[in-house]
Amino acid sequence: MLKIDYIDSLAIVDKKFKIIHSYRYNPRFDDEVLDNSYLEYIGKNFFEVYPEIVQSESSMTDAIKNNRVVYNEKQMFVDYRGRVFNTRNITIPIVREGNIVGAIELSKDITSIDDLEKISEKNNFVKKEENITKKIENIEFEDILTVNEGMKENIRMAKIFAKSLSPCLIYGETGTGKELFIQAMANYRGIKKEKKIALNCAAVPENLIESILFGSVKGAYTGACKRIGIFEQAHNGIIFLDEINSMPLQIQAKLLRFLQDGVVRKLGSEKEKKINVKIIGAMNCEPLEAIEKGFLREDLFYRLSSNLICLIPLRERREDIPIYVENFIKEFNEIYQKNVDGVTTVLMDVFMAYDWKGNVREIRHILESMVSITNEKTLTIKHLPIYMKDRIFSEPKGGAKINLKKIHTLSLTEAVSKIEKELIERALNWTNGHLTKSAEMLRIPRQTLKYKMQKLKIERKNYK
Repeated sequence: MLKIDYIDSLAIVDKKFKIIHSYRYNPRFDDEVLDNSYLEYIGKNFFEVYPEIVQSESSMTDAIKNNRVVYNEKQMFVDYRGRVFNTRNITIPIVREGNIVGAIELSKDITSIDDLEKISEKNNFVKKEENITKKIENIEFEDILTVNEGMKENIRMAKIFAKSLSPCLIYGETGTGKELFIQAMANYRGIKKEKKIALNCAAVPENLIESILFGSVKGAYTGACKRIGIFEQAHNGIIFLDEINSMPLQIQAKLLRFLQDGVVRKLGSEKEKKINVKIIGAMNCEPLEAIEKGFLREDLFYRLSSNLICLIPLRERREDIPIYVENFIKEFNEIYQKNVDGVTTVLMDVFMAYDWKGNVREIRHILESMVSITNEKTLTIKHLPIYMKDRIFSEPKGGAKINLKKIHTLSLTEAVSKIEKELIERALNWTNGHLTKSAEMLRIPRQTLKYKMQKLKIERKNYK
């Protein structure tokens, strides 16, 4: 059976799907948006408010037509104003004197950044995607934002490596900017667009990668056709081999041979051809770790290691976070026609303390989500996506996760006090005991926070 540990939305419709009641308790949207949603939804047809939901496939339809409780683990939809929802819900028919008169739906918002991206693609934000692609293709080293000395040194080295004929290896966690560096290197070198070829080695079937790289002649294997490999296509250009550690070891050996003598031989051919191309490999793990696990040939690594760049994760260069916040807000203001002027001090503190496992890519997606849904000028804690709020309050600095399984053994008063205490302690952990900032995180007045701390015997000095 579907498990919902809390709900943040309730909707009631009559048997003709007219919305009788609708309310959403959701921190992704500000209070004004939620109040307006209530006034806008009441009296409208459910499928008018959510035009992308197919009526015959709706849980509301199923519950009313078939008089049964419907459980949905995941239901993604968009309202008529373009707001994105992915919910876990239970829909229950309402029966009066043996007749079905409507349905009530209880749901929990589980919307993630990935969901927002999928809906964006579904709604064909083509202009936005084209602009992003064009921006990446045209990027210069001057466009890579950083004040971190280590990253500045990486840029300095990348400029030198770009002019060199030797191969290069760039490694770093997902989202640290490997593609940006490679595009900047290609543009710094003056390589034409058609001579810049990228291949994600992890996405290519093992039995096809050799012919894709080096080409093939007709009849080289069953179903083989005449193919020009990307090495030949990129002659006098650059090939970017992403996730090079996913390349089969026997193909890594052939790549090493090419790096040593500069010739390629099509699969099934006896002829060799001299090719002039610069190879830039990339991987999202430590090379020595990949070697130890048998994913990367040691001799290939040594051939690449003379021109080596290690991109620094965002959590190790937190001084760059305010720059990204300002830059991405400006970018998404333009895309979504908003007028956001910045973030609150508390939200910036959260950004500065957060681990950013997805690095720059994650902070970019977070700010896109926040800017796209707000109608306010300044972003606050309440605009954070659900998943990030969950991480902040379930994995605080020095705190422990609330054990919801044991809450039911307490009285209501005891349970409320326990949860209140843990949430206050987490806020104090995040702000190092700063009362005003903690109150803003909890969205309560400062005086109320002080009163609750006294009542719950929470000592501020323990968090400074």
